[in-house]
Amino acid sequence: MFYLASTPFFFRFIYPECIWSVPVSDKKIFLTFDDGPHPEITVFVLDELKKYDAKATFFCIGNNVEKYPEVYNRIIEEGHVVANHTYNHLNGRKTPDDEYLEDIEKAGTLIKSRLFRPPYGSFRRTQLKKIIRGNLKLRPVMWSVLSGDFDPSLTKEKCLQNVLKHTRKGSIVVFHDSEKAKDKMTYSLPLVLSHFHQKGYTFEALNDHFFNV
Repeated sequence: MFYLASTPFFFRFIYPECIWSVPVSDKKIFLTFDDGPHPEITVFVLDELKKYDAKATFFCIGNNVEKYPEVYNRIIEEGHVVANHTYNHLNGRKTPDDEYLEDIEKAGTLIKSRLFRPPYGSFRRTQLKKIIRGNLKLRPVMWSVLSGDFDPSLTKEKCLQNVLKHTRKGSIVVFHDSEKAKDKMTYSLPLVLSHFHQKGYTFEALNDHFFNV
C-alpha cells in the first residue's frame, strides 16, 4: 500500500481548490477523524479529546450517522465539527459522476456542513468541479499529515511516528474512527495529544470561517 505521510507541495499546486492546511500564526493543530461515527471507537476518541479540551473535525459517513445517531449527536454536543464523507464511502474514481454526487447529497441531508472529504482522497476533476460549483457548493478538505492508521502493514509505532514527525502548526492530521484503524489509532491518539499539549499546542476544529465557504 503506497501513500505519503506528509502531503507534497505539488498536490496542493495541482488541486488549489482543496484545503490542505490552515494558515495560522499560533500553535494550532487540526485533528480529523474519518469513517465514523462508531459506537465504541468514536466514543474512545471523544473521551480522549475531552482530557485536553481538544476539538476536532469528524468526517462522517451518512450510513453510520443513521446507524448511530446518539454518537453523532454527542460529537456535536461536545463542540466538535461534523463534515460530509459521502453516504456509502464511495471511491470517486471508481464511481460514475452522477452516482457519486447523489451519494454526497444524500449524506448532506443528515450531515449539515459545507466541508467535504472524499473517501480515499479519490475523485475526478469533473466531480471536484461539481462538488464546489454545482448544487452542493462544498469545500473539499484534504490533509497535511496522514497517520496511516488504516494500513494493515504499518506498526502502531510507525503510525505514531508519522504524526509526530510531520505535524506542524496549521497541519490537518488524518486518523480514522473505524474498525480497521482501531489498534493503531487508539495507541497513537493519546500519545499525540500528550506530546503536542506539552509543547504548547492546542487542537481546533475546521470551522467554515477559516475558508470563507
